[in-house]
Amino acid sequence: MRNVVVAGVGIHPFGRFEYGYREMGAYAAQEALADAGVPIEDVEMVLVANVGAEMAKGHNLVNRLRYLSKPVINVEAACASSGSALALASSLIESGSHGVVLCVGVEKAARGFIPESGFERWQIETGLGVNPLYFAVQAQELLRDTDATVEDLADVSVKNHRHAVHNPNAMYRKEVSREEVLASRDVCPPLRLLMLCAPNEGAAATVLMSADEARRRGVGDPVRLAAVGLVSRGPDDWFVPAPSFQAERTNLTARAMALAAEQGGIGATDVDLVECQDTDAASELLAYRELGLCEHGEEARLLRSGDTALGGRIPVNVSGGLLSKGEPLGASGLGQLHELVTQVRGRAGARQVEGARTGLGHVMGAGHNACVVVVQR
Repeated sequence: MRNVVVAGVGIHPFGRFEYGYREMGAYAAQEALADAGVPIEDVEMVLVANVGAEMAKGHNLVNRLRYLSKPVINVEAACASSGSALALASSLIESGSHGVVLCVGVEKAARGFIPESGFERWQIETGLGVNPLYFAVQAQELLRDTDATVEDLADVSVKNHRHAVHNPNAMYRKEVSREEVLASRDVCPPLRLLMLCAPNEGAAATVLMSADEARRRGVGDPVRLAAVGLVSRGPDDWFVPAPSFQAERTNLTARAMALAAEQGGIGATDVDLVECQDTDAASELLAYRELGLCEHGEEARLLRSGDTALGGRIPVNVSGGLLSKGEPLGASGLGQLHELVTQVRGRAGARQVEGARTGLGHVMGAGHNACVVVVQR
């Protein structure tokens, strides 16, 4: 991917609000358009990522900005929805068929666990269709097969909440201690409440264009979109119905990372910071391995070294991650992109990663989908 740039980004804070998804999405879109210096009339297509809103959601959102008379496409891939929209938009631009595309991710999620999120009917009816149960199974496997402990899981949450203090767009901006995390309510052992993210509300947006178009328009601070690796579940992936479970299995994130590395010619050692899917604390540790930041068995040691904290060798989730920002499903991936672009532009303030030039984002969604995005400046 050589010809796609992020010309602008925008975000509506993540949290809980009295107004609806249309207003949040329009706010983020207007920010992204202003950042890019592009009027809405010049946008050739809009891709709107959302999971739970109404029919014609994207059109209803765009109508808050203008009756555009351009294609508006709705994209849904669970928590990977906006990563999927980004992959589609970048393909359109790389192919030369479009010069300017607006992507918006938005969600107004209900409180509590996400119901019926990609599970089989028998799983739902037998009580197995609840996300934290499967997060807990992965966490138990991690604790069994490596030297990671429950205290390490707590420390992921401690790290990310510490980072979020400096992020005005995060839902939770207060530090927590290891003791507070371990004392929080059990949900699915070994996961406690403060080891899990909260579905919430928010929006993020980006304007993508070709590098030639950005030069022609005099875009002030473009960031190269170096790669978008998007994959869906295969027959031997981890997250499969029980009848087809195999002991030897591939991994969605690892496959998405391999695809992104091939596209961008960039490996994990070339990355200055990572925003990954910390839907639960164990998922962040697993992402260290699956993204190639460490070898199998070294996940907890990488955390303990301080290398994944702000100021470390490869800071992870300096935005606070989903554990602190919360997770508006359709906006997750574009929320990460907003953070990465802000970082490589050197505009992140107290949470700035010194010398950041290359950033990597990672989301996973029920279904099962995984997306890895690389930006570079």
